[in-house]
Amino acid sequence: MIRVVVADDHTILREGLRQLLGGEADIEVVAEAGDGHEVLARVRALAFDVLLLDMSMPGKSGIELIKQVKAEKPKLRVLVLSMHEEKQYAVRAIKAGASGYVTKDSAGTQLVTAIRRVAGGGAFITAEVAEQLALGAMPDAEIAPHGRLSDREFEVLRLLVAGHTVTETAAMLNLSGKTVSTHKARLMEKLGIDNQADLVRYAMKHGL
Repeated sequence: MIRVVVADDHTILREGLRQLLGGEADIEVVAEAGDGHEVLARVRALAFDVLLLDMSMPGKSGIELIKQVKAEKPKLRVLVLSMHEEKQYAVRAIKAGASGYVTKDSAGTQLVTAIRRVAGGGAFITAEVAEQLALGAMPDAEIAPHGRLSDREFEVLRLLVAGHTVTETAAMLNLSGKTVSTHKARLMEKLGIDNQADLVRYAMKHGL
């Protein structure tokens, strides 16, 4: 039996995932989590095989949460479920320790297969993501400017271009406003951008 914890901040989505997985004889949803703190509580308290993790939740989330989960339970398999199709998200998730990446749009057809694969020790990623991982390992590969951002800078970028203010971004990432402002300044410098409008245009151009 593959024991799964479902982590997403939307109750209706967690219920839908529970129903989707409930029809599989070899998969059991043993618990749910609605934010990063609950995820860590489940990781520390329960024995299970796969953490099905939404990338965007209140509190600690995303890349930082994946890293902390893997630091506390290195053998736990993490399967990311995300609304973001841009392969940069998937590449960063895999590098942080995730074993697979599924978009919410494709969950209905791919999720069960993905859970079984990562639970069995394999990986579940698209060919495009595999190519990006391979290119990133090549010393002379050309990397887009946003590929050089740190994971934290990338998350700040994602929230800012989604329309969140520095204050809102700080609250969502459990950081101070000053720290977020510093990350913003650094990421804009790395991207060669000096205003918010150009930052949004860059994000749209690159599908971020």
